[in-house]
Amino acid sequence: MPAELAPLARRMLADAVRIAHWAGELDRVDKRGELLPEDARAAGRALAMTVGAAAKAWGQALLTGLVELRDGGAGPGWRLHAWEHDDEAVVRGWSALFDAWTLLAPVPPAALRGVFAVLAGQAVDQAPQLLSFLHLVDGPVPDGELMELLRRGLDERHHGGGVGPTALSPVPHAASAVSAVRGSEPRDADAPEEESAPPAPSDVAAVLEWMLDGLIAVGAVVREPQGEPGVEPSVRLSPLGHWAVRAKLEEICTVAQTAAGHIEQSALELLTACARYSPGPARAEYRAWVAARPVDRAVSELLEAARGDDALVRGLAFEALRVAGGTAEQAVRAAAEEPVLRPYALLWLAEQSDEEGVVPADVLTREDAAWLWVDTGAAVLDHGDTVLLVGHVEAAAVGDPNRLFTRARQSGHPRAASVLTAVAQTHPDPAVARAARRSAFSVHHGGA
Repeated sequence: MPAELAPLARRMLADAVRIAHWAGELDRVDKRGELLPEDARAAGRALAMTVGAAAKAWGQALLTGLVELRDGGAGPGWRLHAWEHDDEAVVRGWSALFDAWTLLAPVPPAALRGVFAVLAGQAVDQAPQLLSFLHLVDGPVPDGELMELLRRGLDERHHGGGVGPTALSPVPHAASAVSAVRGSEPRDADAPEEESAPPAPSDVAAVLEWMLDGLIAVGAVVREPQGEPGVEPSVRLSPLGHWAVRAKLEEICTVAQTAAGHIEQSALELLTACARYSPGPARAEYRAWVAARPVDRAVSELLEAARGDDALVRGLAFEALRVAGGTAEQAVRAAAEEPVLRPYALLWLAEQSDEEGVVPADVLTREDAAWLWVDTGAAVLDHGDTVLLVGHVEAAAVGDPNRLFTRARQSGHPRAASVLTAVAQTHPDPAVARAARRSAFSVHHGGA
């Protein structure tokens, strides 16, 4: 299969290979790894590209491993050396680009950004379903059919459990953090209650168009030529797209069939591996891992992993502790005295209590909620993408990002400055970006 697909990937990434060879060893790139303006112009002149095309090709080269960042500059990656003779390396390089499709989707119009940021984060979770449908059909699918499938998926999410439409991030407890921050804000007594309305059809259509643009940009989806007037536009999977979906489905099946795959590993290794799994297979791994050792030892190891620097692992550790159930209660109650674990432990204990109608804002103080929002924001920053980070802000800000950022900088969380700086660099609204930058600066300089 790689031998059949590699030529397609090579053709698609030809400009990325050209710019990687042109660049050689670059002394400097900007802080995001992008070409400096003068280098982008030089690349355009040398390779007969526009500056925009050069920047796009460089971004593809970074994502596929054709170039690697090192010491403030960049140089050829190992994949560039293997490009002409290793078909497997070529296809895997394209797969890395496919996984980053949200980064290549065009930024939506300014008028859509507010609702778009929240809805796009939810829609990204529906992408595997849309891609699987395209794979099963194995032919052109009208946009309207995909829009209906996406709308149903968003509606199910909207009417599901948890905190409803704000539960936009795959990072554990991000939805709880958003709910707690929103719920702990004082409400104007005269203000109308927020209604949790499903997304408007026009918003769903805009998000679907954004998703398709991103998937087309990485070569996973192809837009069918426009036929007769009045015929609805349609798309289909490319051969590379079919391969990517098959590979993902095979990975899920393999995980489901080997629930004992990580039982001999440490808690940290288990959680790191399960970060790549969907919730169902991950729970199977947790159950097998806990069952393979004394419960008190399993709980102790999970809590120790949660004390580390990786916020995603921290959230996953408390997901795994659900498997231990009430036997973990004493240890989790003690962990609630530790600042780094307190919000997670309090939410876990509330869940174990089986009290109806309890929401995160009932369990966490304003300080705990702000700390959890920053911690889950750090997990999104380290393991998610810019769409999810923007959505993490939009869902919690309730129209007032300044108040959110003030609480974040006062949380005392060691990652507050880095999360706020990342928001400043990625948020599409210049006013929100400036507010985040001011708060990050205040953290760096000891502001309250």
